Amino acid sequence: MQTLVEIFSDGSCEGNPGRGGWAALVRTDGAERELSGSEAHTTNNRMELTAALRALESLPANSRVRFYTDSEYLRKGITEWLPGWVARGWKRKGGALANVDLWQALAKVIRLHEIEWRWVRGHAGHTENERVDRLARSAMLRA
Repeated sequence: MQTLVEIFSDGSCEGNPGRGGWAALVRTDGAERELSGSEAHTTNNRMELTAALRALESLPANSRVRFYTDSEYLRKGITEWLPGWVARGWKRKGGALANVDLWQALAKVIRLHEIEWRWVRGHAGHTENERVDRLARSAMLRA
């Protein structure tokens, strides 16, 4: 049986657009790794997507993942909207798709894993979500 990997991710932005940070906590068999980074001029949504992408890219292929995010944009994008975007040639019904580069990269990496997406309410005391929020904000200050 595959080992379960838990991922908790978050993105942060000061100004939108503005400087931003992203972070992820990757937990496997009790061992934890923290990932984070920043960009000088970005959006909150780009940071949410980047956190997920970098976390999933850090895993070996065929990982079994339980992915926690407070971003409905990320969760719904992957679980609901992605098939329609692909069918329309990476466009929304109303036209251009924002962050298409990150969505395309995520579409490739999610095929490598078995992922269960879970939404958690942000800033509601969820221990790991609060932790990655702090990490993302700290990373943002380095931008």
